[in-house]
Amino acid sequence: MAETEKTSVAQQQQNADTESPKLSEMLDRGWRLYEEVDTTEEPLGSNSIQVKVKRGIRMLEEASMMVAQLVLFSHNEELEEIATADLKYLLLPALLGALCMKQTSREKRLDIVQTSRAYFMDFLSRCKDYNVSQFELPKSTNDSSATDEASENGTSMAKPSIPCSSDLVSMAAQRQVKIEQYRKKKELEARLSDAKRAVECGEADEEVSRDFYLLNVQKWLAVCLEEVNSIDQEIEILKRMGNLNHAAIEQPSRPTRTPSKPFILTKNALQAQVFGAGYPSLPTMTVDDWYEQHKQRGLLPDQGLPRSVAVEDDCDAKECEEEEKEKKIENDDEEALQKARDWNDWKDDHRRGYGNRHHMG
Repeated sequence: MAETEKTSVAQQQQNADTESPKLSEMLDRGWRLYEEVDTTEEPLGSNSIQVKVKRGIRMLEEASMMVAQLVLFSHNEELEEIATADLKYLLLPALLGALCMKQTSREKRLDIVQTSRAYFMDFLSRCKDYNVSQFELPKSTNDSSATDEASENGTSMAKPSIPCSSDLVSMAAQRQVKIEQYRKKKELEARLSDAKRAVECGEADEEVSRDFYLLNVQKWLAVCLEEVNSIDQEIEILKRMGNLNHAAIEQPSRPTRTPSKPFILTKNALQAQVFGAGYPSLPTMTVDDWYEQHKQRGLLPDQGLPRSVAVEDDCDAKECEEEEKEKKIENDDEEALQKARDWNDWKDDHRRGYGNRHHMG
């Protein structure tokens, strides 16, 4: 019975020994793929780069599942209790979030940044549990969504357009904090470069290796805090863009107005037939049809006036006047004869049109 227990324990240890190199190898490959993608000069959206991104994500996800199965980390232990060889596995969620951010799908951008934020927050939570550094954990997405709803409902106070003295003080303090963070980041990069050179050359002992992984954890702690801040801003923008697109889709379309059709005035029925055959969608009519239509509607300018009667009366008056002159001449009326002689003499001396000064300046 004891011999069977010993063999089972030996098998478990052998399986653990065979799994550990595989886990370490997968982490190293995924880490290397991230560095290749991060430092490449090729376009991020190229097919070769995106293949590397997906391959690295797949390796790191599998390594994360293996870490969860082995229960390498616990909330009840301190940072000093973690073995030096296991410290690098703390970086798995940070590397996963950074690789997810390298994806370039526009349609899935909101899902990508939300997934990356979840990985970054997992890494920050682990650093908070192990007291890696003193920092404030960013708010969860639920808190940010509640703040957005409050601002949309008008419950939050709007910031004044002109900054007051307290705002200027806070802005100066934030600027000073950023300057200090930048200075620490440069010092951290210099120390990390020296430690990395020693680890890659194989000259690092356990203390140098532990310092190397702890420096990487602190470096990624600063990176994740910056990434979460920028992701929150991007998520807000993407959600607003989605709401605008959704509102534009749901907006009812305006009722279509039937366009007014033009018509062609034609001089005769033959031209109406020609235009009608050539342009069947355009209504046509002749001048006579147009006149009759307007006459029936009472829209002609001379309608309602007895024009024909007036014309007949004018003609009758002129005819009567001419007949009366002829009768006087026939009856040897001296006055009429004298007027006729004077008119003939005047026409002999004056050419036709004499005395007509109209339109002559």
